[in-house]
Amino acid sequence: MSELGLKVRYPKKFKITTDSDHNDSISPNTLDRQFTVTSPNKVWTTDITYIWTLEGWIYLAVVIDLFSRQVVGWTINEHMRTSLCVNALQMAFWRRKPRPGLLHHSDRSSQYANKEYRNHLSVMKIKQSMSRKGNCWDNSPTERFFRSLKSEQLNHEKFRTKEAAKLSIIDYLAFYNGKRTHSKLGYKPPLEFERDFHKKQA
Repeated sequence: MSELGLKVRYPKKFKITTDSDHNDSISPNTLDRQFTVTSPNKVWTTDITYIWTLEGWIYLAVVIDLFSRQVVGWTINEHMRTSLCVNALQMAFWRRKPRPGLLHHSDRSSQYANKEYRNHLSVMKIKQSMSRKGNCWDNSPTERFFRSLKSEQLNHEKFRTKEAAKLSIIDYLAFYNGKRTHSKLGYKPPLEFERDFHKKQA
């Protein structure tokens, strides 16, 4: 980058999305940074990020399958209440229909720790894992996705409306799952990596 005269672009605005100052129960860090997964629907990770527009903030929650790094569930809204995260989880669940016992990892924010979210996990027969306090590395694959989303797409645009930002996010999600290659996946996009896996299994 230095030789080419390239400079990194950084976001201009910052907003905290993790509120771990609550009295809800905290699940153990069962995942423990074991980010290499051998088949789909064994481990999902999730988190929330924020996007600034000239009309105000919007929030994106995603659910990622660690096997292929595919974004299997997502939702965008103007708030970051628990329902934002529940909607992303429900999309992932109904799209993937995982067997009981899938491990779900998140930070320890109130959205994931409260009774409403835990009830959904219980009904879906999903086990919960949480990062240690203030330790972003425990959920680094999801953090890495957000970094890619912002550095490759969102940070290069100034959104006049929330709707314009939503369309840009959706555009990137389609690109990320279907075309963006990953060194972790042998330089294949997530969808192609999963298709190849299922062909071998067949």
